[in-house]
Amino acid sequence: MAKKPSGGLGRGLSALMADVVPESEATTERSRRADQLIPVEKIFPNPDQPRRHFTRERLEDLAASIKEKGVIQPLILRVNPRDDDTFEIVAGERRWRASQIAQLHEVPAIVREYNDTEALEVAIIENIQRADLNAIEEAAGYRDLMSRFGHTQEKVSEALGKSRSHIANLLRLLNLPDEVQDMVIDGTLTAGHARTLVTAEDPVGLAKQIVAKGLSVREAERLAKALAPVEKGSSPVRKAQKDADTKALEADLSAALGMKVVIDHKTGGEAGQMTIKYKSLDDLDDLCGKLSV
Repeated sequence: MAKKPSGGLGRGLSALMADVVPESEATTERSRRADQLIPVEKIFPNPDQPRRHFTRERLEDLAASIKEKGVIQPLILRVNPRDDDTFEIVAGERRWRASQIAQLHEVPAIVREYNDTEALEVAIIENIQRADLNAIEEAAGYRDLMSRFGHTQEKVSEALGKSRSHIANLLRLLNLPDEVQDMVIDGTLTAGHARTLVTAEDPVGLAKQIVAKGLSVREAERLAKALAPVEKGSSPVRKAQKDADTKALEADLSAALGMKVVIDHKTGGEAGQMTIKYKSLDDLDDLCGKLSV
């Protein structure tokens, strides 16, 4: 595994982001600056690619554009660390896939000398910049930047021009069960709907109700509040009035750890308890690693 950089995004955010300008900002001059044309069969995807879902319809739309105008923005490649006669994609897998549909034999590419850490950072940054990235993939990108490279929410927010609240809200979605995350990925649920499920006792059941009834986000919020469990010995009013600072701290810790955190602090007192919920032994190992640093 590649070593974590001691600070900053790899060898410098500006240096890494220079190669991943969004396609809408690419110019004809930039297209001409491609180092070379590389045969598509010599190019292979990065096994650590953050994007996991490529819809056929969108690939075909991109392929149609490529047939008409060519590949406007070159792919970013590095020499394949497993076979130095081939190349590995750092950024641009969608363009590579669409180029094959368009039956191109070669694609323009810029070859860079990225190490494993830099290659992953560029791949994450490029994916986050794409407007069509679903909320779960975007959240996973933020989590990877934080967990693999030790970046804080503030650092990621500043570097990528995203608000801290936007990043925190998306990171909370990763605490949802896989079944609910899949519903966000396939578009059955919006990210807004999913946010109402983060603290639900039965997020899967509630998600199914939201879909079956075609509820709006506001209606989903009301349903989630109505179904929220009341702790033994407490009233519904007291439950709803957990102070805002405690809620914000819970949310920040949940986002930072990638696990659900619940704080139970007695009003007016000094004592309380914090519960961290993990889904697997791998999560527990990861948590132990973070707490021991």
